[in-house]
Order: sequence, then structure tokens, then C-alpha cells
Amino acid sequence: MLTLAATGCKTKQLATVAEGTAEGDRNSKEIIAGHYKNPENYKTLLIKADAAYKDSKQSLGFSTEIRIDKDKRILVMGRYLGFTVAKALITPEEVTYYVTLNNTYFKGNYEVLSRWLGTDLDYNKVQNLLTGEALYDLTKGSYKSSVEDGKYKLTGKESGDIIKEFLFEGSNYLLKKQHIAQGGQQPRSVDVTYPGHTEYPQAIVPVAVKIEAEQKDKVNIDIEYASVKFDEKLSFPYEVPEGYEQIFVE
Repeated sequence: MLTLAATGCKTKQLATVAEGTAEGDRNSKEIIAGHYKNPENYKTLLIKADAAYKDSKQSLGFSTEIRIDKDKRILVMGRYLGFTVAKALITPEEVTYYVTLNNTYFKGNYEVLSRWLGTDLDYNKVQNLLTGEALYDLTKGSYKSSVEDGKYKLTGKESGDIIKEFLFEGSNYLLKKQHIAQGGQQPRSVDVTYPGHTEYPQAIVPVAVKIEAEQKDKVNIDIEYASVKFDEKLSFPYEVPEGYEQIFVE
């Protein structure tokens, strides 16, 4: 949790892309095609961010650096007063992290992260969440289109009582909010909101990501992007310090 939480200091907000209001009906294929038409021409992405983490027991703040080797790996470093207090490496195969505050580390699959954020996750979904893309591949689902509060809306449903909703602004079909909810005996949900976006030659990325997840407990994560750089030569150093104790989450 520490690695996704980020700092309490304020930074200059990135300039945002002008957004449009949904005008007229659009079918789901038009909305999906418009969303995926936005460029993603990069190999690596470096994000420096400020964010805050809150649940029923604690509130945390750290500066965070997120390094993305597109479709391969994500390294997240949480820092406080310039010192690394937590680090996580996310790959298609596993999630692993360590925390210096209590000398512990975790290594496992996406089950724990999925339970924590209230929806089933994999590598692509985590990467999409950070870059402002729909968690699911919209081209592979069946969705109904509508207009809600001046935005285009896609609504879909899967077996297992999973409801998926996506809201897009009207100019570039940029994702404004995605809501995933699952009913049953153990209901859970996650809402991801993107207040604005910044346009670069390589891609259009969010200026902030706001996450509200609920499954027994409610978790809020607000991440404000302070700077974004593309195609830097990035390293992904990750090694659990000697003597750290492995933790297992039931």
C-alpha cells in the first residue's frame, strides 16, 4: 500500500487537454474506436507523482516515482524526505514489494492486489489504470451506449454479476471514469476517476488518478502527476534487502 501512496506536498498542476460535451448519440463501436484512436507511441514512461492513501485505519503520504517499461514491467518507489521507504516491481507474472519501515517483503500473484482494489487485476489492467486506459479491452466486450451528464457512457455486464461502466468526454473520447462492481456474497467495487489529461506527442496521459475501492473496507488513493517523461533510458533495480522477513497474506 505504501508504494501506491504518494506525497503530502503540493506540486504545480500539469496543463490539461480541453474537453468536449457529448453531442448526439454514438454507438458503442464509435466510442470504443475513438478511445483507442488516441496515440500510445512510447516504449518507456517515467512518472513522478504526489498522492495520498487512506483507509479506515490510517492515512499516508509519500512522493512516488513510477517507471513503466510498456507491457513488460512497472517499478514503483515510495519515498519520504528523499529516502526510499517502499519499492514494488509488477510484471505480468507476479507482484512483489518490500517495505523498509518494518523490514518485510511480499512476493505473489495478483490475488492480493485484486482483493485490495476491489476488482480482478492483471498486469495490463494495472498499466491501463496508470495511463488512463479502460481496465478491460473494450473491443472484446459487449456494451450499450448512452449519454450521461454530458459524457458518453458504455455499460456492460459479465457472468458473476460483474457490472462495468465507462464514461468518456466528447472531444477525444478520453476516459473520465470507470466503475467496476461485483455483487454476490462478497460484494466489491472500484471507481477510478481522471480529473483531466495532458497531451504529449507520444500519448495523452492523466494529470491525476483518483481511486476509491471497497471490499469490507474502503480505500482511497489520490495520485497527482507532477511530471511525465517518455522514452528515457530507465533502469528497474529491485532486490529485497538481506534479512527482510517474507509476509504471507491470507
